[in-house]
Amino acid sequence: MTTFWSTYISVLTIGSLIGLAWLLLSTRKGQSNSTTDQTMGHSFDGIEEYDNPLPKWWFWLFVGTLVFGAGYLVLYPGLGNWKGILPGYENGWTGANEWQKEMEKADAKFGPIFARYAAMPVEEVAKDPQALKMGGRLFASNCSVCHGSDAKGAYGFPNLTDNDWRWGGEPETIKASIMNGRHGVMPAWAEVIGEQGVADVAAFVLTNLDGRSLPEGVKADPVKGQEIFAGNCVACHGPEGKGTPAMGAPNLTHPQAFIYGSSFAQLQQTIRYGRQGQMPAQAEIQGNDKVHLLAAYVYSLSQNDAAEKLTAQ
Repeated sequence: MTTFWSTYISVLTIGSLIGLAWLLLSTRKGQSNSTTDQTMGHSFDGIEEYDNPLPKWWFWLFVGTLVFGAGYLVLYPGLGNWKGILPGYENGWTGANEWQKEMEKADAKFGPIFARYAAMPVEEVAKDPQALKMGGRLFASNCSVCHGSDAKGAYGFPNLTDNDWRWGGEPETIKASIMNGRHGVMPAWAEVIGEQGVADVAAFVLTNLDGRSLPEGVKADPVKGQEIFAGNCVACHGPEGKGTPAMGAPNLTHPQAFIYGSSFAQLQQTIRYGRQGQMPAQAEIQGNDKVHLLAAYVYSLSQNDAAEKLTAQ
């Protein structure tokens, strides 16, 4: 802050305090210490104001507020470039500085615990009840806004409790996804294969890969869709449509793998316009030790009976 603005703010603030103190004290002069029946000489809607002094408790409350304000401005930053006389505000007060101080305190207290778990394999951490509680809190604070508080996902966000993983469900792969983020790209195909081609491919995915029936009245040929799929889609999804984790291509034989919906209309929408999915990297935000706990927690979610049954199918 420049000297001009620092001086301007300081003068305006101190001047306001002095002005308020003068106004408070000057209005007390000449006032009677006792109540009176004398009015101020005006009325509104039949209501008259008595010429009584301000109650003492109210007056001293004002005085206390002014004293508190003056003391606060001496102790803490508030007068331009003045840093305050209390230690810890040498760089001035900001929300970012306060957050950093709180983070440093938390790291000093919990850092050794995080480091201890970070030295263990993800699979072992996933078996520790205390570690899972810590990972669950980290998940609730940082991941639930997209994946839901129950981690079962939402439209456009994958379910983390099943066994369908776009980039792989191995412990270290999950950690890599959280650390570095993921960017899934499904190109738009409408201009390449046309509207009828979009319908045909959607019909092939729905009937041959997913094993469901087409809606009544749909004009689409799954056989032609298979030909288009073989010429354009197998590079990512594979010849059997079971996906390629290295590319983030989902398994098209599982309806639950479609995070943008698996109905015939939704499949066409995905093929027609493509999809752009962004998983933000957490390395700089959480750091390796916290991500390690997060990975263990997420890994534990898919190691339940439902996931095991799905894997066995």
